[in-house]
Amino acid sequence: QVQLVESGGGLVQAGGSLRLSCAAPGRTFSMYAMGWFRPAPGKERELVAGITLKGARTNYADAVKGRFTITRDNDKNTVYLQMNSLKSEDTAVYYCAGCWGVGHVPTARYEYDYWGQGTQVTVSS
Repeated sequence: QVQLVESGGGLVQAGGSLRLSCAAPGRTFSMYAMGWFRPAPGKERELVAGITLKGARTNYADAVKGRFTITRDNDKNTVYLQMNSLKSEDTAVYYCAGCWGVGHVPTARYEYDYWGQGTQVTVSS
């Protein structure tokens, strides 16, 4: 069982920045592709950004390309989501997720094995 713990959410004005962190204690963190999800209006959670096991490849939703950056530090068992130029439509609960042992960035929610509890991001206009 892998526990994922998100932090870094909060209230920010439009145009501002936040950095989310997701800690996953344990020696196997580097074996998980990691992703950040958020609910889309009227839909299930969708991938915002994902990163492969060693960080060689990333994948972003069109809505956040050029504004958000996902990185990981396997020595610290942590994945980050740097969010810049935030917009009101970025307001959501953001969830960290891990997918065991794949060499690509899974994009579908069902592909991920473990989830964090979520952290709220609120962008005021």
